Amino acid sequence: MREQLENVLREVGKVIAGKREVTEKILMALLADGHILLDDVPGVGKTTLAVALSRAVGLSFRRVQFTPDVLPSDLTGFSMYQKAGETFVYQPGVLNGTNLLLGDEINRASSKTQSALLEAMEERQVTVDGKTYRMEEPFLVIATENSVGTAGTQFLPYAQMDRFLVRLTLGYPDYEAQMTMLRDRQGANPIDEVRCVITKEELIGMQREVRDVTAKDVILDYITRLTMASREHEAVEVGISPRGTLFIDRMAKAKAFLEERDYVTGSDVQAVFGDVCAHRVLLKETGIPVGRVLDELLQKTENPDRRGLFAGIRKP
Repeated sequence: MREQLENVLREVGKVIAGKREVTEKILMALLADGHILLDDVPGVGKTTLAVALSRAVGLSFRRVQFTPDVLPSDLTGFSMYQKAGETFVYQPGVLNGTNLLLGDEINRASSKTQSALLEAMEERQVTVDGKTYRMEEPFLVIATENSVGTAGTQFLPYAQMDRFLVRLTLGYPDYEAQMTMLRDRQGANPIDEVRCVITKEELIGMQREVRDVTAKDVILDYITRLTMASREHEAVEVGISPRGTLFIDRMAKAKAFLEERDYVTGSDVQAVFGDVCAHRVLLKETGIPVGRVLDELLQKTENPDRRGLFAGIRKP
């Protein structure tokens, strides 16, 4: 299993050099069956990464460039009257039959169009004229928003932000990664060399195994104390939601699975806490970094690993 996941990381690494850590987190989110928000400056490879991931895992892929004129029906589909049969026939939207949807610059879409994604992201279905249409399994949304050029954009409402499992940032490549990118693209596009190394059926099986990873009560207690502490912190206006609590558990299980363990440790929770929770915490003052508050919560909340609860357990 680990070898298969390493192959996925290797294939994605063909087009995104020097970003092993963030690529692992994206793979973990995929294993946890959650949606990803990539918040970064333009041109760092967000779209390329999504395309490479879909090819490596054998997922059907579609891309929507969000602009103010994109309608909700473009996503969910609509019913069209057929004169010959005197009936309305459903015309599928971009969400139907898609495993991985890349929503480019989601913050440039209208509020109605942004909201059209909510049911699909949460319920894995769309409803048109009273009829429900299920999404194809697996279904993952990778949405991007740029932190520059914000003219004409609309901030994502908290309710929609909360539906993303993680918010990640690629960042600029370092010198070696930049040089690798330039060399690899002198005569060809590396995206054409990305191979499918696992099938979507195998991915669905892995997602089931992730759900079966054990999180003991001491871990659930740790997650609960962390999230409740966020709601009581003096600098916090809105703390981590109950959905966020569930997402910490899911992402920590994916972290353990990636490391070939069938149990979650406190270190797993700590490793995913910032990426899962940074976009869920609203502060009273804008001058305080959210990361500083989250680090403070981790420092003040006792980690069960310190009690030696997992000291005698080895990887299977």
